[in-house]
Amino acid sequence: QRWDKAFNNGQEERTRDAVNRKATIVIEHLIQASDVSHTMQHWHVYRKWNERFFRECFAAYKNGRAEQNPAHSWYEGEMGFFDFYIIP
Repeated sequence: QRWDKAFNNGQEERTRDAVNRKATIVIEHLIQASDVSHTMQHWHVYRKWNERFFRECFAAYKNGRAEQNPAHSWYEGEMGFFDFYIIP
């Protein structure tokens, strides 16, 4: 819906807000693609990035920057990520 409003409105907006809205939407999509792309790589690449992310989350937990220990729900989170986001 935001994409359509920014890019398919039939008229070219040139205001600063319109340009910023377009840039924000494109950046959000790039971040989303980056978040998902590791799941589309070879298994060893997926495991490498997943392990690094887990270690980062666990270090944040141990240093008091995260409230929950990622080890308690990591598997369920990964399965949910595939079931509700990647596969559909």
